[in-house]
Amino acid sequence: MYIFITILILIAAILMILIVLVQNSKGGGLAAGFSSSNQIMGVRKTTDFLEKATWT
Repeated sequence: MYIFITILILIAAILMILIVLVQNSKGGGLAAGFSSSNQIMGVRKTTDFLEKATWT
């Protein structure tokens, strides 16, 4: 049980790190490299998803 909870926490931490790195920032950051995702979901939908995922 302890190992299962540890794995869940690690997965959640990695997902949160990736979401924060992909967000649009003032300096561009890593979000500039993921411009192809804007073509699939649309610019506004991608932004809405990232904002809701990080509660900003």
